Amino acid sequence: MIGAGIGGLSSAALLAARGADVTVLEKEEWVGGKARRVLVDGAQIDGGPTVFTYRAVFDEVFAACGARLEDHVGVTRAEVLARHAWDDCGSLDLFADPEASARAIGAFAGPGAARGYRAFAAEAQRIFEVLEEPFLRGDKASTPLPMMWKIGPWKVGDMLAMRPFDGMWNALGQHFSDPRLQQLFGRYATYCGSSPFAAPATLMLIAHLEARGVWLIEGGIHALAKALASLAERQGARVRTGAAVTEVLTAKGRASGVRLAGGEVIPADIVICNGDPSALATGRLGEAARRAVPAIPRAKRSLSALVWYAHTRTRGFELSHHNVFFSRDYAREFREIAAGSSPSEPTVYVCAIDRGARLADAPPPAGTRERLQIIVNAPADGDIRAYGPEEREQCTQSMMATLRRCGLELEDPPEHRLMTPQDWEGLFPATGGALYGRASHGWAASFQRQGPMTRLPGLYCTGGATHPAAGVPMAALSGQLAARVIAKDLASMTTSRQAAIPGGMSTRSATTGSTG
Repeated sequence: MIGAGIGGLSSAALLAARGADVTVLEKEEWVGGKARRVLVDGAQIDGGPTVFTYRAVFDEVFAACGARLEDHVGVTRAEVLARHAWDDCGSLDLFADPEASARAIGAFAGPGAARGYRAFAAEAQRIFEVLEEPFLRGDKASTPLPMMWKIGPWKVGDMLAMRPFDGMWNALGQHFSDPRLQQLFGRYATYCGSSPFAAPATLMLIAHLEARGVWLIEGGIHALAKALASLAERQGARVRTGAAVTEVLTAKGRASGVRLAGGEVIPADIVICNGDPSALATGRLGEAARRAVPAIPRAKRSLSALVWYAHTRTRGFELSHHNVFFSRDYAREFREIAAGSSPSEPTVYVCAIDRGARLADAPPPAGTRERLQIIVNAPADGDIRAYGPEEREQCTQSMMATLRRCGLELEDPPEHRLMTPQDWEGLFPATGGALYGRASHGWAASFQRQGPMTRLPGLYCTGGATHPAAGVPMAALSGQLAARVIAKDLASMTTSRQAAIPGGMSTRSATTGSTG
């Protein structure tokens, strides 16, 4: 296995549980990929994804390995999904209880808005229910036809319910006349690195996933990654950090192993790349792998982000665990990003790591510093643009101006570390800092994401940049899919062949192989 992100670790655990001999090779000194931790001012701050939904996917991975998620990480269901703010008009919470959300929306924007929310929630739920099995959990298809066949050609209503040809922003306008609510629910497109002005209405299903439950993990998503690594190791997998793969090796027309930066060769019948497919397509892992997947055009990249890891005192606005502070002109914000500029007045997400997501949870003592992860959307141009000290400071001041406008004061300057698209490109080469793979713009984009199988036999892909979509649970679903496809490949091999899966596996029986 090349890479120890959420998708790769899920695949490694599942394949090892099936009897495969798996080796996971991670170039960094940590597991989790983007789900890492960053030290700032003596405080460990969550460095990657912060929102945990669709818990059932992880329950399934752990159950397949004879374990339970809650026995490996502390998991608490959030009462407050997120808190939202615009200028000085107060804040709006969404809740785990959908009726509580409807009442809050009604109090915020009137009874018509509450009715609009209920209609929106019902539509988002239907889209999810139509797509969950044939698409989110189904095999990768290059066109909609196989998925439509699984849904059933006679279920025309279900096919129309997906709304792939309708724009998300316009569809939201049919439910919400208040532009603030259109902005709030349009933001869900950014969960997969996309613009609400270019994404299909199908992405409204993300709101339903969050409404089904947001969970807080003690220690953050990095703790989940460590639990997955431990789960894989208990199944017999080996996890090696500080082991950078530089080349996918081939023999007789298929993947035959990997070479590490130090020259070590690990033979394998199956190699899994748990990284952005762009690293393969640009030759970062050798010429043979370059031809295995198509390149993602620069214009098709998902959003990147400016991310501040801050340890600071706060004042004013009462934070929940997840908070969003909106810009006054959402359309301009995304026009600026599309033009290659950091937004002049950004929407700002703040994860207040030390705050609970229940109304009864007490905030940190007044005057004490707390840990924040702060995110602003940005263009994925980190491979062609250098963010110098002046621009980094300008971005920081723009972010803080949005927070001040909405009532939240931070220390100026806060103790922080800033990651730009240029920094993300350094961690994840060949992406330009795109954090979600290919953007979900237009009806066909979801079918253009890389699936588990590549053009090179024996080489597979998994992770948040592959099918079905970006995000923590979707990365785990990609891991499940890769493990399912690979298990069929291993079953077809003879006992005399070794199989390697990115992560590494060696033959144990006629139906297992070595994976690297």
